[in-house]
Amino acid sequence: MFLALKEMQRAKVRFGLLAGAVGLLVFLILFQQALLTGLINQFIGALKNQSGEVLVYNDQARKNLEGSIILPDQQTAIASVEGVAVASPLGEATFTVVAGDEEGDAVIFGYMLDGPGAPTTLVEGRLPTTTGEAVASEKDAADGYDIGDVVEVLPEGLEITVVGLARDINYSVQPVLFVDFATFEAAKLARNPDADAVLPSAIAIEIADGSSASEVAARINAEVDGVEALTRQQAVDGSPGVSSVRSSFTIILGLFYLVVPLVTGLFFLIVTFQKASALTLLRAIGAPARTLVRSLLVQVLAVMVIGSVIAFGLYAAAIQGVENLGVQVEVMPAVITSLVVLALALVTSLVAVRRVLRIDPLAATTGAGVAL
Repeated sequence: MFLALKEMQRAKVRFGLLAGAVGLLVFLILFQQALLTGLINQFIGALKNQSGEVLVYNDQARKNLEGSIILPDQQTAIASVEGVAVASPLGEATFTVVAGDEEGDAVIFGYMLDGPGAPTTLVEGRLPTTTGEAVASEKDAADGYDIGDVVEVLPEGLEITVVGLARDINYSVQPVLFVDFATFEAAKLARNPDADAVLPSAIAIEIADGSSASEVAARINAEVDGVEALTRQQAVDGSPGVSSVRSSFTIILGLFYLVVPLVTGLFFLIVTFQKASALTLLRAIGAPARTLVRSLLVQVLAVMVIGSVIAFGLYAAAIQGVENLGVQVEVMPAVITSLVVLALALVTSLVAVRRVLRIDPLAATTGAGVAL
């Protein structure tokens, strides 16, 4: 370790530039991952963070909640399937609202207060207990959706009071209000007073003890005509636009994960060639090969740790500039990413290790350096 750190001290600029480059690349990985998570939450956070373990759509909706309705006889059939403990209506629609004296669009989710479909990421306040109350996204609190604010649903002026805030419950990049199903019905009927009834967009399922979400979804699909039952994760993954966003980011992240270890491995391979004579001399005076290898690996570890620290600093600073996307600093994913990058860097450095192990001490008498 002394040998490794001494060399790094003497070549501060060289190793500093490498650590800076690694830090920038790791930062880009962390930032892209945070953007992906933030965008997904903006698209389907309301589905991801609601309590229904299975969601049942109309099979003609193609996993699009906006285009789905469930008929009364389908709801009755779903409730009778083995493994279904509770089957509650879940409504979803986009409305024009007035919030914070500004007119705009908001998505209203209606659920039965004693059933599945409630937001699960409450951070402040409480869940609705009666009609006319709502949980909103904490991201939109400053725009008229804070606790105590009253949101007016147009055109009839239905008033909804925000009583709680939850994290990551936006939908289609719009503000969201989780209300009881009666409030959702009132909003729909105000917009379409000639309607005979308000049908739910989906059915949210609470699973009975001893059953799994995937098993219950499979049974519903087999036993009930005209519906498509999805686990919560399947509903999230199958939502329109989600798979294409994930695919695009996966390609970008894959390239970054490839570049970081390649840059590190190539750097240490070049350094090994540059100091071939010194390494040969060290071997000739009795330095064990494992000492030189350990020195190389210590340098790789030091560079990656310093680079990760730089990346964390840049990551935390950059996230502050995109809070409007709901992006937050997440420590554990950042640590896991750094460990993965470190492992890949150690693997690519094995090429340099192999060169070190092939050094012939006798070459010191001929000046041949590393045996090829």
